[in-house]
Amino acid sequence: MKGGVREVADGSVKGGEVEIGPLLEVAGRMDTVESISLLRSAAGANAQSVHDRPKLVESMDGGSLTGFSKTLVPIASVEDRVGALLPPRMEEWTGIKATFPSPFRTNPAHYSLGASFVPDSETIVVDIIAHRQRETLSREFLRCGPRERIAFHPFVVKAAIVTCGGLCPGLNTVIRELFNTLTQLYGVREVYGIPFGYRGFYATNFSHIKLTEERVDQIHHFGGTILGSSRGGFDLERIIASIEDFGYNQVYVIGGDGTHRGALKLYEETRRRKRKIAVVGIPKTIDNDISLIDKSFGFDTAVEEAQRAINSAKVEAQSGFNGVGLVKLMGRHSGYIAMFSTLASRDVNICLIPEVPFCLDGPAGVFQYLNSVLEKKGHAVIVVAEGAGMDLISEEQPPQISDASGNPKLPDIGLWLKDKINAFFKKQMMEINLKYIDPTYMIRTVPANASDNLYCGLLGQSAVHGAMAGYTGYTVGLINTHFVMIPMEEIANRGRVSVDVTSRMWNRVIATTGQPAFSNHR
Repeated sequence: MKGGVREVADGSVKGGEVEIGPLLEVAGRMDTVESISLLRSAAGANAQSVHDRPKLVESMDGGSLTGFSKTLVPIASVEDRVGALLPPRMEEWTGIKATFPSPFRTNPAHYSLGASFVPDSETIVVDIIAHRQRETLSREFLRCGPRERIAFHPFVVKAAIVTCGGLCPGLNTVIRELFNTLTQLYGVREVYGIPFGYRGFYATNFSHIKLTEERVDQIHHFGGTILGSSRGGFDLERIIASIEDFGYNQVYVIGGDGTHRGALKLYEETRRRKRKIAVVGIPKTIDNDISLIDKSFGFDTAVEEAQRAINSAKVEAQSGFNGVGLVKLMGRHSGYIAMFSTLASRDVNICLIPEVPFCLDGPAGVFQYLNSVLEKKGHAVIVVAEGAGMDLISEEQPPQISDASGNPKLPDIGLWLKDKINAFFKKQMMEINLKYIDPTYMIRTVPANASDNLYCGLLGQSAVHGAMAGYTGYTVGLINTHFVMIPMEEIANRGRVSVDVTSRMWNRVIATTGQPAFSNHR
């Protein structure tokens, strides 16, 4: 039986044709020369499990070095320089080490998983662009995955899960995977959901929800969050009091950079009080504007769902005389959804994002270019991010008061742009037929697609593995296709990232749409 786990006559267990037993004997030392050499000889040099381990120079024979061109060497005082990039461990202030054996070692149903233990010495390199002939530097983060020994006995774990901020495809999948990993893989008996964001910890009109297999079994097929969500509501003292009153010792917080700033305060306070409470973040923003990580969950689904709106806009535009399809997409501070949706569609003629100021009038303005597209093709499609053009629209419609998360309520750039385009062509006595589509709430409320479902599942598993091993104050994230534990302050304090308009990706947008550099002609 290839690629699976099977029992053989002597009672040992094999995975594919690889004997798991000997590997389990060194599973807790999978960073050693002995264990990696054993894995290579048992599985073969090209096996995925071999490529999934560090290639220690000492474990390679002379011939196996062929094809390699670089070695990665720790720099002097590595602990001082890398320390800030390692997640805190509760034993630092509780004195309680991870001494319980992982159920992956003790439960026969999970026996083969023991060969997949990740040692605490294994890291993921962040800065992978190297120079062929010069020394280059890189940061590194601790790799996610199950540890051989855990800090919590599963029977004493009482976990809480909270979703904060706006909706995003995949929230229910993360909740479901957190629950299933805790209960089915580790044997945890109590997992609770906190209703409607941070305020749900202490609001007297809400009840904490005990999660069960029946309650979460099908939720990944639906959008939104079964726990409810809200912005704001963070009150450190009341939340900490609630956590201690209810006896939670693992808290999983799903949200964006603002939510993570709150989670960071929770971690710092539990550490100050020397409590054995793991506070873990799962980064969430549909706009994909969280720093460091490859992407945020829900983003792939958002780009895919945006294609429906763009396709509809094109059909409307093609079906009318001088038809213009105008689509507004999410992106208050960053234009990633608009940018990637434009590249995925290949039917967009103008893409406007917050990072690129633009002018409407003049020989190189939006109006003139739109006019030239209509003259050439007879129709046009425009995609605008919700935060684009705020410098122009704010002169007429100043931003309103902030919402509960501190975000100013932006005027509607889509409606404003629609009126401006209609007014321009009416003045030119040129007939156009403009259709405006705003799919914002449709996009953020759909279920996650296959890609995001897989991503959300792995995020949930990674979050639990770290907490059970005794880590806290970290966020799980995908960096260079690997899941890592990122110290929470790295997410909370870096702020949002935005589209780099000097990047190759934005240049691809310009090449795809053919639009001029509107920002150079203000």
